[in-house]
Amino acid sequence: MLSVGSSATVVMHRRNGGGRNVGVGVGMRGRERSAGMTRIITLWIIWSSWLCFMANAQMKIPPETVQQWAVSYGKQIISLSTKYSGALLLQKKYKDIEPTVKMEEVDGEELVKKFAEEMEGMLGRKMKSVKRLAEAAEDADLYHEFNATLEFDYYNSMLINSVDKDGNAIELGGEFPLEENEHFNKLQVNTLQSDIQVPTNVYNKDPGILNGVYMSEALNDVFVDNFQKDPTLTWQYFGSAAGFFRLYPGIAWTPDENGVVTFDCRNRNWYIQAATSPKDIIIVVDVSGSMKGLRLTIAKHTINTILDTLGENDFVNVIAYSDYVQYVEPCFKGTLVQADLDNREHFKLLVEELQVKGEGKVKKAMKESFKILNEAASLGQGSLCNQAIMLITDGAMEDYEEVFQEFNWPERRVRVFTYLIGREVTFADTVKWIACNNKGYYTHVSTLADVQENVMEYLHVLSRPMVINHDHDIIWTEAYMDSALPNTAELFNTQAQSLLLMTSVAMPVFSKKKETLSHGILLGVVGTDVPLRELMRLAPRYKLGVHGYAFLNTNNGYILAHPALRPLYKEGKKLKPKPNYNSVDLAEVEWEDTDETLRTAMVKGETGTLSLDVRATVEKGRRVMFLKNDYFYTTINETPFSLGMVLTRGHGEYIFIGNVSVKEGLNDLMQPDVSIANEWTYCETDIDPHHRKLTQLQAVFRYLTGKEPDLECDEKLLRQTLFDAVVTAPMEAYWTALMLNPSGMDEGVETAFLGTRSGLMRVSRYVGIEKRVAKPKVFSKKFLSPSDKENIFTMDHFPVWYRRAAEYPAGKFLYYIPKEDTRDVFRDYEEDHSATSSPDDLEDEEEASGRMVIATTAVTVTVGKKTAVAGVISSGISKYPGIQYKWNIAQPIIFVIIFSIISIFITMITTIFIIINIIFTIITMITTIFIIFFITVFIVVFI
Repeated sequence: MLSVGSSATVVMHRRNGGGRNVGVGVGMRGRERSAGMTRIITLWIIWSSWLCFMANAQMKIPPETVQQWAVSYGKQIISLSTKYSGALLLQKKYKDIEPTVKMEEVDGEELVKKFAEEMEGMLGRKMKSVKRLAEAAEDADLYHEFNATLEFDYYNSMLINSVDKDGNAIELGGEFPLEENEHFNKLQVNTLQSDIQVPTNVYNKDPGILNGVYMSEALNDVFVDNFQKDPTLTWQYFGSAAGFFRLYPGIAWTPDENGVVTFDCRNRNWYIQAATSPKDIIIVVDVSGSMKGLRLTIAKHTINTILDTLGENDFVNVIAYSDYVQYVEPCFKGTLVQADLDNREHFKLLVEELQVKGEGKVKKAMKESFKILNEAASLGQGSLCNQAIMLITDGAMEDYEEVFQEFNWPERRVRVFTYLIGREVTFADTVKWIACNNKGYYTHVSTLADVQENVMEYLHVLSRPMVINHDHDIIWTEAYMDSALPNTAELFNTQAQSLLLMTSVAMPVFSKKKETLSHGILLGVVGTDVPLRELMRLAPRYKLGVHGYAFLNTNNGYILAHPALRPLYKEGKKLKPKPNYNSVDLAEVEWEDTDETLRTAMVKGETGTLSLDVRATVEKGRRVMFLKNDYFYTTINETPFSLGMVLTRGHGEYIFIGNVSVKEGLNDLMQPDVSIANEWTYCETDIDPHHRKLTQLQAVFRYLTGKEPDLECDEKLLRQTLFDAVVTAPMEAYWTALMLNPSGMDEGVETAFLGTRSGLMRVSRYVGIEKRVAKPKVFSKKFLSPSDKENIFTMDHFPVWYRRAAEYPAGKFLYYIPKEDTRDVFRDYEEDHSATSSPDDLEDEEEASGRMVIATTAVTVTVGKKTAVAGVISSGISKYPGIQYKWNIAQPIIFVIIFSIISIFITMITTIFIIINIIFTIITMITTIFIIFFITVFIVVFI
């Protein structure tokens, strides 16, 4: 007992004394360590703050220092630009030849008339070709007897070169040789034969089709003969009233993804405009309760189809009626509007919103329609030609005869065409009576599939007066893009948007048979396409100067061709035509013409001049230039078109002419660093098929060396190009000498290049001294390459760097940083050194490793008091002297950032250590408490 008690006493002593002392010791040591860490952290924060203060003090750079950096930076970059571009040498070379050149003043009035005459000649040749086709088609029909049992195999463009499962040619197919042709946009064509396209909804062996195809075989020889006489002709065609389409040269027609061919030549503008005269149309549609469901759907489709048959020379309005008369567009109440694309599409949207209700009262609607047409005729408005009312209804129950007696009889000047909608024929006689007693035509439209064919019938009726009188009026269409060709998407991506459009010249074909002459039978329409790109070649860029341009306008005020026209928009990765791409008014592009003086004069076909202060844009609209433009305009005879031309004062006023020997010039022209504008016409390569694969430089060489003496070349442009090649030749030696001296090369100097008014370019690349690159792709793979349309000479414009330098004082460098992203803004650093870089600018430039500064300056020639821009010389620099100043500015900032990161890291480590220490202390205390607790329980229980 005693021993146990002694032991217990010892234990109790430890619990009551020693145990408590241990706990206190541990707590005191933890607090001492915490206090120590706190003192360390406090000292660290004080030290960090002092260092930040010192760094902040370092960042307070005196303004004088910044100004000194800017001046030094300016001097260095100017020195680099001057040295590596060779601008002083080029200016000296042009200065040396000033006594030998002749300076000519550009006469804008004479020049625009000359261009117009050349265009008139070109378009006149197209019209002659179309007339030959019309005559041949009418003669072929005259001697053809219709054979209802005719069997005839023809080349169907959908089936050619197709075979069945046994390898045999399928019916209407057969072997049809095709080969790629440069003249026809590199499509596979057959220039010896035409072929036939038939819409999916037309039976390709219908007797009417077979007889028409057989008769029109006579056109093959005329197609080929026309092409030989005028090699600039493109597609020639005959669109039959029966529905087939004969196309030369023959191609393989590509159906849509569903295997369907929706193309119907009778729906094309060239067909509709040639088949009928201009017309005023009032579309009257029944929206009473009986028109619900499918009937309303058919009626809407009928309206849209009628609208599609109208063009810029037509006028239209749409009226809906039930218990009352309503205009689908209230703003057009009581008037006619031009049936241009915008208005037609607007009507279509409103028609879709029509709802049925009430009772159909046609009498009021007919009265309103006659009033509009009569008023237009009396005031000299509208088309001043055909007038018609299109009545779309499922039945007419009113007494409407008195309306015709009051407004249309006995002259019957307004034709009434009726469309009975639905399967019911209860009111067929009544609706037919309305049409027949008003020189119109009645059709019954029971399904959606019937709409297309039935609507087209009115065109034949309106064409009868022309047929009977044999009025072979030649028509020209508005500008359009041919979306029917299989390579349309490729053309969108490879050609300038303003030059994608075309116009068509067309002529109606009538039956000359005596027995049917009084019936007025339209056989179809012949035509050919005229790409506006080919027309604008007749107004060469070098004659207009750096900012000059030519443009074409219709007598309706719409643009045919203009450098500022952008008919496409981007949807995802695809380019698509804008909804109103071919109805852009001249006033929307030449918007400084606020009084529409220019537009009015050109619409009237007048000849004259006009001066305007304009704001022109470059770099896709990111940079504005203020110019003084002189406009010259005149009409193109025998067409509805007018030609306008712009010369900019200071650049378009003068042009200098130099002269060198062909031998000397050709030697310098054929150097590896030289190129010329391949889109310009130095020599006409499109006349002889053997020349079509030649580049312009190859064509020039072959012509000047006598290998192709028959080439038609622009002698004046060739002379100037050879002259520029000789004058700029020393630049190659100068740039080569710099490259061969690598110890003297400054890092980051990428390239040097120049351009002249003749379209000549020299390019030298400094990067990669071990080898010379003739036509380098500097800055990026695209820069200065044929695909870089902004920076090379094109039909559309001079290069960006050329245009910008021309607006800056000659001999002084303009600096800018090009960005590929069109949303970015160009920043300029000009020679006066007054511009300073913002931190955002510096960050942007640092991020864009490899981004270049382009330094560009103009070179001029002066004779007497007349000065003309001879060319522009430029250089590209990637690592320019501003980098070292950016580092000096950034050093304190970088020091503070690094120091702050280290401070934060150490603070985080310290904090983690303190937290671990606290956790350890808590665990120790909890452990001690548990031990004391268990000992106490043990003593109480066992002792």
